[in-house]
Amino acid sequence: MSWTLYDRLIEGIPEDVRVKDYCLGLCWSYVEAESAMGVSYTCRGGGVKQRDERDFVGLPLREMATLAKSWSFEDATLGVAALNAWYGQKQLIDAMGAVYDEPVELPDGTVRKLDAFEVMRPQIEAKKNARVVVVGHFPHVDRIEEYANLTVLERNCRTELDKPDPACEFVMPQADFAFITGVTLENKTLPRLLELAKDAHVTLVGPSVVMAKPLLEAGVGMAAGSIVLDPERTKRSVKSGGGLSFGGALQMVTVTKG
Repeated sequence: MSWTLYDRLIEGIPEDVRVKDYCLGLCWSYVEAESAMGVSYTCRGGGVKQRDERDFVGLPLREMATLAKSWSFEDATLGVAALNAWYGQKQLIDAMGAVYDEPVELPDGTVRKLDAFEVMRPQIEAKKNARVVVVGHFPHVDRIEEYANLTVLERNCRTELDKPDPACEFVMPQADFAFITGVTLENKTLPRLLELAKDAHVTLVGPSVVMAKPLLEAGVGMAAGSIVLDPERTKRSVKSGGGLSFGGALQMVTVTKG
């Protein structure tokens, strides 16, 4: 798969769409284009950032999206946000059968908005002793332990649940269900993870997720991402180093492979 997935996503952006504004923020980043606004988690590290004096404002969005292939993860952050500035258009996602932001009542009585883990829970519980691998230590991920065998892969292990990310080579091929953070598109680990999880139902999770058919065709069963609901609020949050609220700045959305 290697660069094929990235190339397909980049080539899907028309050449005549221009960048209007962008910001590499402390926690989150955005790219605003003539099509829409896209966001991504600010991923740091990787290769040394190349000196690039280009101001992308007014340049083709497709050109900025090529940064997604950069080994500088800060550059790649902007590249993925640029991809989302095209594929995050509501009419494109609606054509894929999008489902938006409906409250989900959890077993303990609390209510959360559209949650990929809870959406998949009935399928996981239906398979006795299901093996679930989650890439990225998401909030409340420990809930899965109540109904499945859980392994969490995390670059910086924080709890006893966590295993270092090289463990993916050992645990991912055994998974029945896999949840993978969208940040893996930025740090280039996604193609290999999809190969390892070819026998699992894969859900790609988080605001960095590009809601596009090439990902579903590459092995993703469900893309659980978001669209920008309030561009001005998103800009303020990114520039102030704050978080992006669901139902405020962003709206959760899922698309399932047909």
